[in-house]
Amino acid sequence: MMAGEAAMVVALADSFFFDVDLDGTRTRLLGFLLVSFTPFLIVAPMIGPMIDRVRGGRRFVVRVTALARLVIQVTMIWFTDDLLLFPLVFIALVLQKTYAVSKSAIVPSVVRNEAELVEANSKLGLIAGLVGAVAVVPAAALQFLIGSGPTLAYGAALFALALWWSMSLPASSGPIDETAALRRTDDIESGDLRTAWVAMLVLRSVAGFTLFHLALWYRGTGAESWWLGAAVGAGSLGTMFGNAISQTMRRFVAERNMLAAALVLDTLAALAAIMIGGELAGVVLAGTVNLSAAIGRLAFESIVQRDGPETGRGQTFARYETRFQFGWVVGATLPVLLSVSGTAGFVYLAAVAGVAAVAYVYD
Repeated sequence: MMAGEAAMVVALADSFFFDVDLDGTRTRLLGFLLVSFTPFLIVAPMIGPMIDRVRGGRRFVVRVTALARLVIQVTMIWFTDDLLLFPLVFIALVLQKTYAVSKSAIVPSVVRNEAELVEANSKLGLIAGLVGAVAVVPAAALQFLIGSGPTLAYGAALFALALWWSMSLPASSGPIDETAALRRTDDIESGDLRTAWVAMLVLRSVAGFTLFHLALWYRGTGAESWWLGAAVGAGSLGTMFGNAISQTMRRFVAERNMLAAALVLDTLAALAAIMIGGELAGVVLAGTVNLSAAIGRLAFESIVQRDGPETGRGQTFARYETRFQFGWVVGATLPVLLSVSGTAGFVYLAAVAGVAAVAYVYD
């Protein structure tokens, strides 16, 4: 699924759908942020309950999602330069979030015990990052040599492969009573889970702020465009590294302490950026922030998979993912609305992450 996603992004890179760049107005950037959040307005109230209620369990949802992605990807071939591309991409985004929620909900059924949850989530995240990076190479070659059509067809073949592999997923829960499930997901939001999702919300908000703050700051100071590319690349490497080391961290510390460590790491990185300054500090900060977000995400998912009700897990993940994406959008919106210096942005990050770390540790 991640390989097909990467192929779609490459195929549409030259289309007008992605004609949103940092040389555009701040209004266009705000519009882009709104579009990035809109699919969650469907996933939380509609897709989440469906994942738990549908007959055949969550593996059925994964199969249907893979099939739908295949159909949408093929349809895109005929509309790469047409306005109909917009609803097709929107549907693809909704399906992407549906798969992400289903994947998180189905993980407990493929591990032997709770102790393996972080390891399983870590491996899935690392595999997704590596496979996505590898899939970009042939996609980029097809896009450069031939065009969007063959690249989209290549992505469709990957989604077909995902559909075939999904047939071997183990069975999970069948349909449930929606009201009862929602009541159970509300009942568990206490203790570790309540503080954990707030901590994760801060981590996602910091990640959103960092990306847009660095992008607008680099442009405002006239820095070479490759600095932003370096920051984005460092962020991707940070995510992959966070996925790789999380399973090792879990052997020594509990999930709650992993979240605390992620907040502290963000605080230290922002303080270091204040003292060092310059474009390089921004690149290091981007990598560290994404590293922390990856560690926090794996820890949080494991807490929900361990403590959350099995029958309402899809709704639970959909609800929290909507909150986290909202936090990311709010964090990203701040530097778009308020033009601040690089140092001022670093001070803001240090303050937010520092206060959150102290509050979380002493809660």
